[in-house]
Amino acid sequence: MMQNANRNGEIKETIKRFVTRSINIPDVGDDDDLFESGLVNSLFAVQLMTFLEKTFAIEVEADDLDIRNFKSLEAATNFVVKKNAAKAA
Repeated sequence: MMQNANRNGEIKETIKRFVTRSINIPDVGDDDDLFESGLVNSLFAVQLMTFLEKTFAIEVEADDLDIRNFKSLEAATNFVVKKNAAKAA
């Protein structure tokens, strides 16, 4: 269980580095809604999905195209974890 928590933390940190570098803000909370805050737009959503696919070797499919999967660091982390679990199964 602890190993999963560490892995989830690594995933979240990787996503956080990408987000903070991409939108040039010093910090973003795990549950901050990136889209509602106006910090990012739909183009960023595409960039984020591409980053997640390449970085974590997952495929974002049509059924995954739900803003709730990408709206925050926590949501994106959970999405990657879920996709990795499905890939491993």
